[in-house]
Amino acid sequence: MHRASRSPFILSPVAHAVARLVFCATLGLAYAGPGLAQVQAPPAEAAAVPEAETPAKLKSSAMLAEEVSNAPGDEGPTFVFGDRITGRPDLETIIDGNAELRRGATSLRADRIEYYQPDDLLKSRGNVRINRAGNRFEGPELEIKLDRFEGFFTTPTYRFLSNGGNGQAERVDFIDDKHLTAHRASYTTCERDNEASWDPAWVLTAKRFDFDFEQEVGVATGAVVRFKNVPILAFPKISFPLSDKRKSGFLPPTVSMGSQNGFELRQPYYFDIAPNRDATFSPAIMAKRGVDLAGEFRYLEPTYRGELRANYLPGDRLRNRDRWSYGYQHSGAINTGLDAIGSLALNLNLNRVSDNDYWRDFPVVVGSTTPRLLSQDASLAWTRGYFTSTVRTLKWQTLQDVAAPIIPPYDRLPQLTANYTRVDAPLAGLGNGFDWSVEGDYTRFWADSLLTKQPNSNRAFTRAQVSRPWLSSAGFITPKLQLHATSYQFDAPLANGSRSASRVVPTFSLDGGLQFERNTSFWGRSFTQTLEPRAFYVRTPFRDQSQLPNYDSGANDFNFATMFTENAFVGNDRISDANLLTLGVTSRLLDPATGAEVVRMGVAQRLRFEDQRVTLPGVLPVTDRISDLLVGASVNWVPQWSFDSTVQYNPKTRQSDRSSVGVRYNPSNYRVISAALQHQRNISRQIDLGWQWPLNDLWGDKGRDLGAGQGQGGGRYYAVGRLNYSVPDKKLVDAVIGVEYDGCCWIGRVVLQRSQNSTTRADTKILFQLELVGFSRLGSSALETLKTNVPRYQNLREKISSPSRFTTYD
Repeated sequence: MHRASRSPFILSPVAHAVARLVFCATLGLAYAGPGLAQVQAPPAEAAAVPEAETPAKLKSSAMLAEEVSNAPGDEGPTFVFGDRITGRPDLETIIDGNAELRRGATSLRADRIEYYQPDDLLKSRGNVRINRAGNRFEGPELEIKLDRFEGFFTTPTYRFLSNGGNGQAERVDFIDDKHLTAHRASYTTCERDNEASWDPAWVLTAKRFDFDFEQEVGVATGAVVRFKNVPILAFPKISFPLSDKRKSGFLPPTVSMGSQNGFELRQPYYFDIAPNRDATFSPAIMAKRGVDLAGEFRYLEPTYRGELRANYLPGDRLRNRDRWSYGYQHSGAINTGLDAIGSLALNLNLNRVSDNDYWRDFPVVVGSTTPRLLSQDASLAWTRGYFTSTVRTLKWQTLQDVAAPIIPPYDRLPQLTANYTRVDAPLAGLGNGFDWSVEGDYTRFWADSLLTKQPNSNRAFTRAQVSRPWLSSAGFITPKLQLHATSYQFDAPLANGSRSASRVVPTFSLDGGLQFERNTSFWGRSFTQTLEPRAFYVRTPFRDQSQLPNYDSGANDFNFATMFTENAFVGNDRISDANLLTLGVTSRLLDPATGAEVVRMGVAQRLRFEDQRVTLPGVLPVTDRISDLLVGASVNWVPQWSFDSTVQYNPKTRQSDRSSVGVRYNPSNYRVISAALQHQRNISRQIDLGWQWPLNDLWGDKGRDLGAGQGQGGGRYYAVGRLNYSVPDKKLVDAVIGVEYDGCCWIGRVVLQRSQNSTTRADTKILFQLELVGFSRLGSSALETLKTNVPRYQNLREKISSPSRFTTYD
């Protein structure tokens, strides 16, 4: 330890200034360490090292160390300075006036510091301020054992680095550098301002706080939460986080009011089982239905992951029956430990509910894009080299509605697939550069024949294909040959009396395109402009498939991707005949500095030389020689604006059959407006509008740019929402409208949500949420509703990175 000589002395003002300079220089060297050493001694000028000695290897760093060693014998030097320093070697050091002491990640300032080295005891009096790894304490008196960081602080105020939590106490007992106890204390994340009458918007008071910085958890005993000086919650004992780290315990209850379930109160409990496993139990009271028991279990391993969800509602008072649901998803590899036999992968997606009305009564629980079709899908895949095979079972639960019945899809019990694929490989002595594959599929299709109106079947399908791409920077050309072979075995005769059928269909395609580029400029801005014409020819002879049932085929959507494919259908029950040429051209404007796409425009159309006679059941042949014209454009001229549009134009009627137009304005964080129009002639026309925008802009308060996840300053209101409006029906299909208020250390949310469950029924909810920043969210799940529904919604508080201890460095 650096200290004065054996005899007491007083530093003069000049000497004191010099001592401060020496201290700062010493501290800089102590912290800069290797990085500074390398700058001062370049390799060419470094002193020679004796051969018998191993030179020290220094590693430079632009950052100071976040963690400082506290191991015995590795505490580092102690620096002290002040207006007057006295002491005796190895006994005591006394610093009077502007006293400071530093060791490792600990710095201490006070009017007077006494350090007794034999006991490692430090006593401080008057304006004491101690900073330990970014956690700060201020008060009149401190006694502590410096190495063990064990002692007490009387009537201190404190502020923690990890989440900005702060408060005051009658006494703080330091147990060690990771644990402390505060008696008759308070805790809040509200930052103190300069007003003498400052009072936090919310505060947690308790007889005792136990802070564990190792587990990053606080525990309050005899606790009361006050908001705007009004007690809102009381707990005999409650734990709360000191960071974003997970911990077991009660989560904030959620409260909602809806037209279907009435008043609903849900109280989750979270189990932090392991770093890669957790679970949540969420019982709820529904005023109109009863008690719902919900749970979730999640796991994550290096090679697999999964999630299990379940709900059970005994004796639903509205339906007079027990209600339940479950969902289980698992995906990942199975470690066989033998590379020679290849790799295995298991995927599960299992979903089921108790009754046909479940999707309507509990749409959030079902959580599917097709809520009336729930899959139970299990597959096991094996891969070795170029070969892959899969065993799969798929069974559907179809939730029927008397007012709108649907034909159930076919179960696959089982489905066996195999595939062998080579890319840029040799082929039968013809040289390299060929892409070829052979794939097979055997499936047992089963469904209720009374609903499907066709027999069930065992289907075997094989496809072999080979192509030879020629690629260059100027363009490409790819000829391809395909052969499709299919056989069926039916469990009931077809209309012609046959119980079996087969089909073999060849296909030839030729795909080619060119790439032209030039430098150009528009409106004073330089670009690289491309011109990319493309032609795609397909020839598939007609094979009569009108007697074959349809188990998994459907018409391809009409878009830029599907126009350049061989088959007009997805699935394997229909292979379309074709003699057609697809022509398209795309032009793009690229930023030459970044390569970013600023403008993209494209157009494509099919020229049909023969009728397409293969169709789906009940659909007429395609006789038009010229298809609809597909036009698309995307513009991102400036980062704030984006525009996308696609139009399907019918040249015979001179009208657009389908169109989609979308625009988004996003000038900064927390300011976004998006609008989209989707039109399908004689079927639907919907307008979708979404937004998040500070209401304070209306009266000239533009706020501050604090970055993503930090809001724009306190005292600001934000309008958020999304509306989906059906023009033909002249009504809202779905709506989410809300207001958020940012009070710096608290956020209030009010959200109105309306969801259309059927053509005649809708569920309306009002969601309230009070977020005490860094502590808890009280009320309903309004935040999750906004995240799910509002495009590009940004949370007003979201921790981007952990703060450095040097942000509060003394």
